[in-house]
Amino acid sequence: MPEYKAPLRDIQFALNEVLGFEQHYQNLPGAEEATPELVNAIFAEAAKFSEQVISPLNRSGDEQGCQWQDGKVSTPDGFKSAYEQFIEGGWPGLSQQIEYGGQGLPSSLNAVFYEMLCSANHSWSMYPSLTWGAIKTLTAHAPEELKQRYLPKMVEGLWSGTMCLTESHCGSDLGLLRTKASPNTDGTYAISGSKIFISAGEHDLVDNIVHIVLARLPDAPAGVKGISLFVVPKIWVEADGSTAQSNGVSCGSIEHKMGINGNATCVINFDNAQGFLISPPNKGMSCMFTFINESRLGVAQQGHGHIESSFQGALRYARERLQMRAPIRALPEQAADPIIVHPDVRRMLLTQKAFAEGGRLLTYYCAQLMDIAHASADAKQRQRAETELALLTPIAKGFLTEMSMEAASYGVQVLGGHGFIREWGMEQEYRDTRITAIYEGTNGIQALDLLGRKILASKGSVMAPFIEHIQALCKQQHPEQVLPWIKQLSDALELWLELTRELGVSAQQDANAVGAAAYDYLMIAGYTTLAYFWAQSASTAATALSHDSDDADFYQAKLSTARFYFERLLPRTLSLAAGVRSGSENLMTLPAEFFGRD
Repeated sequence: MPEYKAPLRDIQFALNEVLGFEQHYQNLPGAEEATPELVNAIFAEAAKFSEQVISPLNRSGDEQGCQWQDGKVSTPDGFKSAYEQFIEGGWPGLSQQIEYGGQGLPSSLNAVFYEMLCSANHSWSMYPSLTWGAIKTLTAHAPEELKQRYLPKMVEGLWSGTMCLTESHCGSDLGLLRTKASPNTDGTYAISGSKIFISAGEHDLVDNIVHIVLARLPDAPAGVKGISLFVVPKIWVEADGSTAQSNGVSCGSIEHKMGINGNATCVINFDNAQGFLISPPNKGMSCMFTFINESRLGVAQQGHGHIESSFQGALRYARERLQMRAPIRALPEQAADPIIVHPDVRRMLLTQKAFAEGGRLLTYYCAQLMDIAHASADAKQRQRAETELALLTPIAKGFLTEMSMEAASYGVQVLGGHGFIREWGMEQEYRDTRITAIYEGTNGIQALDLLGRKILASKGSVMAPFIEHIQALCKQQHPEQVLPWIKQLSDALELWLELTRELGVSAQQDANAVGAAAYDYLMIAGYTTLAYFWAQSASTAATALSHDSDDADFYQAKLSTARFYFERLLPRTLSLAAGVRSGSENLMTLPAEFFGRD
């Protein structure tokens, strides 16, 4: 079973040496307390909690799963005790606002902590992360009276939160939802309907669960233009914050799933449950995107967490497992060599390593942008950060979760037959990460969002701030050994831009052009984005080596991994580009009735 170890040295490299977080915190209003000493202390304790408390529950939580009986859900053994330690450590309020009981530290610190939680135990991590999204949604859209009613207990971790969107008949097409909201005489609304796939919708970790619910007002327009957003607690909360009677919210069942079995995926029924409107009438979808975008970045971190944990498990095994003689013997006195010396095993391990370390930079950069978007005193900086996030959110969610499936598959493959056996834990990584490409908008939806709704709809302007960063990096001075990779980055960027221009033309001529190209286009964007971060890493590492660093092995490993990325992984964009340029006809000419063999 993989034993997760927080990669603190690599975390520090990504944060401070590449992305400049120490200076970032000095320039961020309200982040004065985020000194290097405090930040390092927080990460050290976060590592202990993730390694010693959460990680040991990963396999047992998967095997035991959640149990439903008479509308109540019990979490696996140890989950509740771990959650109590989570509260005792003050973790729920790490980056929450001080006025509601939080510690007021930058949200990016919480993002680093969440990486550790995801890597250690995906299922358990979802309970607090959904609450963080609900808190952010209430903070952004609810009136102050409702914030005072709900947020203090949620920030403390005593109450949790969910997002209640989809229904059995509509999936991701939320314009079809039927849940109703009827106005009451006291200013509340009676919510009636049934929601499915509600992660952490019912459990025994907290006393109350606060649901963020999409529903329709009477006479609301059809489609997404007729959706409003409500806050609906499981147990009714009075104005003074005290709890009263049950509120007509019940769990009808839980799903039996492929993975993340330690997290309860629920059918939640609302039977004239009382709630409050927190969006303008019929403007619920735009407000819900506060939660959705937060969750999409969280899912990107879940995917990255599985890349990291799969890599750790495969690496540990590959170093110890002796099998077959290598062309160049590592242990000539033994009958076999450790499999890490075999080229094909190295191919898989280096792919995992490249995605883990490059993906970490992408998620941390998004977290840095979130800090700026929410807290910068400069309106232009806030707008620029929001524009970059609009571009990078579907890339991070879509690309990293796709790569997590590849990395987790390699985790199984490196272990061979042992990887296919449950006790080694690698097959759980594969099962657990599969959901990341599906929920919070499938990766096909992420691709359509990126290409159609973001890039083409803005005529490419949404790309401009991030593209400027790439172009600026390519123009800078770099150590000589990095220059070939800078050239490859420049070429990959030009390919990305060329395809964008070509698709802008073809979309006007072919109604299926965007849908046919979107997925491959997303992957090209992902590989190019990671190339940008790997070019930064390589330049940083080469510069450190030129200054006779005491950590030469670490920096040399960065350069070797960068070389692998640029020579083995980035060229995948060329075949993807061929697919984009092939158009839609090869997808759409076969009549639907000819797909089967009946």
